[in-house]
Amino acid sequence: MGQFRNLQAVDGHEFAAFESLPDGEARAGVVVIQEVFGVNPHIRSVADGYASEGYAVIAPAIFDRVERGVELGYDEAGMGAGIKLAFQDLKMENTLKDLQAAIEHVSSRAPNGKVAVVGYCFGGLLTWLSACELDGVTCASSYYGGGVAGMREKQPRCPVMMHFGELDAHIPLSDVEAVRTAQPGVQVFVYEGADHGFNCDARGSFDADSAALARKRTLDFFSEHAA
Repeated sequence: MGQFRNLQAVDGHEFAAFESLPDGEARAGVVVIQEVFGVNPHIRSVADGYASEGYAVIAPAIFDRVERGVELGYDEAGMGAGIKLAFQDLKMENTLKDLQAAIEHVSSRAPNGKVAVVGYCFGGLLTWLSACELDGVTCASSYYGGGVAGMREKQPRCPVMMHFGELDAHIPLSDVEAVRTAQPGVQVFVYEGADHGFNCDARGSFDADSAALARKRTLDFFSEHAA
């Protein structure tokens, strides 16, 4: 359904992005932010899924700053390589430049100019930062964003929704409660019996019921605020 294209950040950096467009006029734009595994087949399928709901979608390859064409597996080696790329090799200020470029691009694809952001894992953290620091974000849905608790005092510029798994060892429920306490205006959902990565049908932690409910909540949220 979608295809890769090139975008350019404000500093001149060119990077790949997977773009998926709906049939007919777009309801709004959506930026899909990758996990630490890159813009792999799963993220591309997520982008296509939002396009099938009538949104113009872009999924920027934020690892292109370090290494182009990254698509990692979900095994231990892939996880280790992705964590290194995300948390050691990337510079956050540059990542935010790339996300800002993606927001501006997909805004131009939507007649109403509105853009929702959704991200998973590392992308869940970047979704929170996008809502707090970037221009043009109408609403944001963050899935199991590792590190959000440590940045919970930031102030979002738009409505935000967050999704966490009850059994997520990477994000203990104490962190979720800290976020909820610090951000009473943010909708925070905890999915019973779900683990980290519950939305990804390519991972062993996939939970179909939790993924379906979180997606419905996200789509309803986007319809309310962006479409």
